[in-house]
Amino acid sequence: MPNGTALDLFRPHHPKRYFDVGIAEEHAVIFAAGLATQGYKPVCAIYSTFLQRAFDPIVHDVCLQKLPVVFCMDRAGLSGDDGPTHHGLFDIGYLRDIPEIVVMAPKDEDELADMMLTALQIPGPSAIRYPRGIVAGVARKPRPELLPIGKAEVLAKGSDVAIFGLGPMITMAQELALRLEDEGYSAAVINPRFVKPLDLDVVEHFARRVAAFVTFEDHVKSGGFGSAMLEALGQIGISLPVVRIGWPDQFIEHGKVDQLRTRYGLTAEAAYTQLLPHLASIRRRTRVAI
Repeated sequence: MPNGTALDLFRPHHPKRYFDVGIAEEHAVIFAAGLATQGYKPVCAIYSTFLQRAFDPIVHDVCLQKLPVVFCMDRAGLSGDDGPTHHGLFDIGYLRDIPEIVVMAPKDEDELADMMLTALQIPGPSAIRYPRGIVAGVARKPRPELLPIGKAEVLAKGSDVAIFGLGPMITMAQELALRLEDEGYSAAVINPRFVKPLDLDVVEHFARRVAAFVTFEDHVKSGGFGSAMLEALGQIGISLPVVRIGWPDQFIEHGKVDQLRTRYGLTAEAAYTQLLPHLASIRRRTRVAI
């Protein structure tokens, strides 16, 4: 899959560091594990939806051995016109329960470079999920930076609602925050960066201050990032409403991404509607026109 993963751009520059095993996901993962046992840090690039075919080697040949293989999961999230076979909607669910692995999701192309650098420094297995489609178009740093493992990025502070937008879904989180601010509510916006490990310090900090959480993810809700948030709240002993925005427990059909998101409620407006009942007890701030 050199074209689909864009490794056709890497291959001419590093022909001795590029290996194409064909459409053989299990072999690719075991091959990467073998390289890792010999001191290499292999990067295994496979579509999210097809990496699930190699679940057993991920568990037994990589994670159980604590080998430093980096999984780059292309097409994570809805793949649109490629249809149900290509939607990468299950990778969080099948990876976050495996011990030893670190799972990341960048909000944009600059953070993806940071995560690539970070993954190559992790002494064990790691995975980075990123979607199909055009990039956000943000400015790139001259050099990527190492990220502290398991630490989220607080983009905006707030006292009424905490909104977590995983990966590129951060834009939807910011859209919801603006809507809430216009209605007089104070909204925090958090870029989780890490699905595993979660930043429990950030979770607890906001859980003790706000009336509700909202989680956005381009993944099925069952076993996904929002589920991990519920588990984290249970772990720290706090009961808090969590509005989870993600895909339902069904296979999603072929279609345009924006149209499918609207049809299945993956929008800031849908989140706002679900959130409002949890904000009924909050006294909204009075806005003064300037």
